[in-house]
Amino acid sequence: MRKSNFALRLQPSLLDEARKVAEAEGVALNQLINVAVAEKLSALRTESYFQERAARADPSKALGILDRAGKGNPAVKGDERLP
Repeated sequence: MRKSNFALRLQPSLLDEARKVAEAEGVALNQLINVAVAEKLSALRTESYFQERAARADPSKALGILDRAGKGNPAVKGDERLP
């Protein structure tokens, strides 16, 4: 894996808080920042992934699958269909 240097300008209060969290977690500040950026990118990618999937969705097909689910099995408490 290739590593790069990047001058990151943080507000002093944010930097102080990040240092405290890194120390409390027992990790280097650099590692904390790397993990924080990775988590944020993952969250953003996940959101766009589900938006793309939703755009391709066919609600009628999904409802058809749900209608077939459990056919032939007796209903159990909690299986009531909502209005």
